Amino acid sequence: MGTKMTYPGFHVIKHHDAVFKEKVHDAYTIKGKLPEPTACPTCNAVFHNGRWQWISVPADAHQHSCPACQRIHDHYPAGFLTLEGDFFSSHREEIIRLARHVEEKEKNEHPLQRIMAVEEQGNTTLITTTDIHLTRGIADAIHHAYQGHLEFHYNPEENLLRAHWSH
Repeated sequence: MGTKMTYPGFHVIKHHDAVFKEKVHDAYTIKGKLPEPTACPTCNAVFHNGRWQWISVPADAHQHSCPACQRIHDHYPAGFLTLEGDFFSSHREEIIRLARHVEEKEKNEHPLQRIMAVEEQGNTTLITTTDIHLTRGIADAIHHAYQGHLEFHYNPEENLLRAHWSH
């Protein structure tokens, strides 16, 4: 049913651990300060008051891709959530709906937290995200709702999170 996965350079994080702190800077974090306001030409998020927000795009806004759109363009996820097991197979649609619901809630407040893709890979499903905290949030919500077995592996060198849930 479930297979224990280990990834080179990744460290296991216990489910009950507090939110972990990134030890390296994210390559997709914009260096320097953007002029305000700046709008992402792809998703229309606006950089205003030091953060990306969902507000109306001002007519005089500068243009610059937000980090989430850049990750999506580059096909370079920050988080990977693998879902598998007999229970998952028989409840796939409702579990994916839960993942989308968590994404929608987080994305409303944090425009850079998005699901990039939901891909079928044999008997497993892989959800990739633009943010490690969204991956953790989705995994925790699934585990809270359906129990099962949940593992986290964080690679501080690459600022990547891999989560594996099976049931």
